[in-house]
Amino acid sequence: MKTVTFLYEKIAADFSRQMINGLLLANDQLPSIRSICSSYQVSMSTALKAYHILESQGLIHSKPQSGYFVNPVRKLPALPNVSVPSPNMGNEDPSALVSKVYKAVNSGKVMFSLGVPSKAYLPLAKLNKLVCKTVWQLEDHASGYENLNGSTNLRRQIARISYQWGGQLREDEILPTAGCTAAMAHCFMALTEKGDTIVVESPIYFGILQLAKSLGLNILELPSHPQTGIDLEALTKSLQTNKVKLCLLVPNFSNPMGGTMPVEHKKEVVRLMEHYDIPLVENDMYSDLYFGQERPVNCKVFDESGLVLLCSSVSKTLAPGYRVGWLTPGKFAEKISRVKFSNTISSSRLTQEVVASFLEKGRYEQHLKTLRRTLHFNSLRYVEAIEKYFPDDVKVSRPDGGFMLWIELAKQINTADLYDKAIKLNISIAPGRMFTLQNQFNNCMRLSYGLPWNESAHQAIKTIGALL
Repeated sequence: MKTVTFLYEKIAADFSRQMINGLLLANDQLPSIRSICSSYQVSMSTALKAYHILESQGLIHSKPQSGYFVNPVRKLPALPNVSVPSPNMGNEDPSALVSKVYKAVNSGKVMFSLGVPSKAYLPLAKLNKLVCKTVWQLEDHASGYENLNGSTNLRRQIARISYQWGGQLREDEILPTAGCTAAMAHCFMALTEKGDTIVVESPIYFGILQLAKSLGLNILELPSHPQTGIDLEALTKSLQTNKVKLCLLVPNFSNPMGGTMPVEHKKEVVRLMEHYDIPLVENDMYSDLYFGQERPVNCKVFDESGLVLLCSSVSKTLAPGYRVGWLTPGKFAEKISRVKFSNTISSSRLTQEVVASFLEKGRYEQHLKTLRRTLHFNSLRYVEAIEKYFPDDVKVSRPDGGFMLWIELAKQINTADLYDKAIKLNISIAPGRMFTLQNQFNNCMRLSYGLPWNESAHQAIKTIGALL
């Protein structure tokens, strides 16, 4: 089932994709309002709303008595290369670099390194009101333990929303957790033992690497494409030649590359997991932050054997500090429930109920529509500034959602050194070496466009370019 989209959003998305794909060029005139009304069978107000969205994103401008025209957009940089990790297990732990970057987290700095959206984009006032209301509504004022299975209302709302992307989950298939990392940790602890091998994309979010290493797991990093995700041929070969206990993938808007696996690739991944009887932990943190007309489907949609464990949270979309996440344990429900009980007993009752209420009232989808539009606008502005101020040979990913850019620079540039220089100027980046256990990506970095596009961000990008 597709996510409900207003007609004016569909029209705006159609023209946006035409510009990105080069079908509409700088200074081209767009169809008149009357033409839009005729072509799409919509009212004049709907057509105007569509053009107003494109104007707000900086993609078009109007000329009195002449109509609407495409804004000049600088040439897009080339895409980063497909990653080529070593077929051997990596063991070069980036923890020291990760700690250095995150110890410098400070509100006075331009934090391009942070993997969360700006608090300016979060509905904090509404959430605060819900917190107060929920405390008084709960029988014990939220002072007691939540039951092991988590909030019934939260599970019901997550199940309801899953119908929008074809998940069709039941509330008894959902286990709330203290964030997405906790969800993945429960999966790892229930399904692997020290010394087991797991497969991941390369590069991959450093938190996943640190979690797996802390449990004594061997990590096999596989080649990934910046637009289509993990290399299926490499995945197939790894399953044939290695004793793999578990796979962890981020199929939609991966962190840090931003790629999204095509639907056929997702189907094939699930088929491979079923053929080799290997669990797939699907990290689904970013799927709600799509820029197109509909939310991308998950691997879970094609799961008929219970081998796909979907892990997600509201940390990247609503409230990072609430630590409200969930997973679908599939055929491993009993094992994972035992692990959760032995490690956390229960999750925060108050924040679960607040999030459930926010989802229940339809506020979440309204919030997401605004957030998606803002992040899409940011992505265009950030890429344009990088192309303008960075060296000519820079390569930048082109995600269709989320809020991460993967940037590849000339081989001689070391982004860990660049970080040391930039942080002295109150600018924080995430060096590429953080996202692997191998000696690679030293000339890459992850940059978040979850920060508002303003003069501060503009000058920070310009400063990084000057340092380069």
